[in-house]
Amino acid sequence: MRILVIGAGAIGGYFGGRLLEKGEDITFLVRENRYRQLTEGGLVVNSIHGDMKLTPKLLRDGERADPFDVVLLATKAYHLNGAIKSMRPYIGEETMILPLLNGIAHIDKLVEEFGEKRILGGLCFIETTLNEKGHVVQTSPVHRLVFGERNGEETERIKTLQTVFEGTKGQFEYSKNINQSMWEKYLFIATFSGITTLMRAPIGPIREAMSGKQSIKQICHEVQSIMQSMGAPITSASGKATLEKIAELNAEMKSSMQRDMEKGMATEADHFFHYLLEHANFIDSTPILHLIFTNLKVYESSI
Repeated sequence: MRILVIGAGAIGGYFGGRLLEKGEDITFLVRENRYRQLTEGGLVVNSIHGDMKLTPKLLRDGERADPFDVVLLATKAYHLNGAIKSMRPYIGEETMILPLLNGIAHIDKLVEEFGEKRILGGLCFIETTLNEKGHVVQTSPVHRLVFGERNGEETERIKTLQTVFEGTKGQFEYSKNINQSMWEKYLFIATFSGITTLMRAPIGPIREAMSGKQSIKQICHEVQSIMQSMGAPITSASGKATLEKIAELNAEMKSSMQRDMEKGMATEADHFFHYLLEHANFIDSTPILHLIFTNLKVYESSI
């Protein structure tokens, strides 16, 4: 299968690189600066699972190419509209679009633009970043990509995709419950990103602070309540699992949104938190989420 990766950053560069390392037909759609970096120095991945230096096939925005079988969408949410415009020429009638963005809001947008049939469900768990040289740096044992049909069907195309992913030096996992998995990750990410960006600290000191654990629990409860009011497949067990996962995180762990703030970059505040607050029934029922969102928007106004 011909696979187009939208974004050769920390996530797209890692998973696309692992597929390329295996020998799959991978092309990266990149911006001009990233094109220069990759042309001059190759795609470099420094990982505890094995380093890579690869020479990938590249496309720049607007360059002609036949439609791809799979488009792996690995951009930040605030680049989604631009990514949709850039990838449109490469989408065919049978193209599968596999988004790895956090949250849920992007699914409606992609369905609106490309139709229900083309959009798979997807998510990933990985701690990775780009360093000053443009190298992908992956530092934790987890490098997991989960995918599936959003309606839970085990279709022929998803079986074919599963075959393509097999044997890759990374955990590519098929799920019959990808929709629930996406919502549960959203619950975790919103809670974890919310508390770490609000406190501007790693998770360890927050957990140890007076009322720290209670604050984490309150954020999780607010997010969970909104999701349940939306009809999402989130239960009390989902909330419990989120809190247990946060309790087990390495003390130095930071959310990617917090790292973006430390670099003076834009955040996914609207994609994560405004989307939830739009569905909140009463402002008084989600006081910490409003505080988190206000904090992020004040930060964004200063960059």
